Amino acid sequence: MSAASERRPASDLLTFVEDLALEAGRLTQEWFRSPTLEIDMKDDGSPVTVADRQAELLIRQVIADAFPDDAIVGEEFDDTLGSGTSGREWIIDPIDGTKTFTAGVPLYSNLIAVVDDGMPVLGVLNLPAVTELISAVDGGGAHCNGERCRVSTRSSLDGAYAMTSGVRYWPHGALDALADEGVVVRTWGDAYGYALVATGRAEAMIDPLANRWDIAPIGVIIAEAGGRFTGLNGKPGVDHGNGVGTNGAIHDALLRVLPDAGRP
Repeated sequence: MSAASERRPASDLLTFVEDLALEAGRLTQEWFRSPTLEIDMKDDGSPVTVADRQAELLIRQVIADAFPDDAIVGEEFDDTLGSGTSGREWIIDPIDGTKTFTAGVPLYSNLIAVVDDGMPVLGVLNLPAVTELISAVDGGGAHCNGERCRVSTRSSLDGAYAMTSGVRYWPHGALDALADEGVVVRTWGDAYGYALVATGRAEAMIDPLANRWDIAPIGVIIAEAGGRFTGLNGKPGVDHGNGVGTNGAIHDALLRVLPDAGRP
């Protein structure tokens, strides 16, 4: 990996970030389904493991060594602002789907996003147990394991597959509203749901509650795959506290069915 600290074009970083996500994924696999894995609870009640912490430390160290002027934001440790001169930010979720990981379900992921001047321009979504790596850079298309991937072409809600991580934060009646439109809802989502959308295997992924690191890479991945990513208010960005990614064709219709989905 390069040791250069200057701000390089995002397109030049793609291989660097892909390799880093793969390395973090291999590290997490060392603890996956381990009978000795210990689970701690954070102040917010969410679980964390040594795999989360070690993967984030690995990613942070590699980025800091290569790009010391860049800021780093991650789920498990305090933000690192660097020298503040580059205008570039890295957003890390070392294990997206820690509950999935601790349950031994192979749908967890490692997420890394590169943000230039407040705009996500590169995203990597690594599914180490599934052996799928989905990546995209602004203007360069989206790829899954090196092959170009695209969203589906379905234009009707009827028969569309919508993913979600769970129903705890959904408002009363929202699932019934989707069912009335013929939408097929499936769970075990997390970033895996967005992976299915980006590769055309599902039409939507709905996150009524999401942190920035949960979705930072997703907007550029979905957009470069031909889809659309917004908050549940219909506005682009990853700072709304929620998100929905679709194939684009059903986006507006889906939001009309769920006008209050972002307010548990």
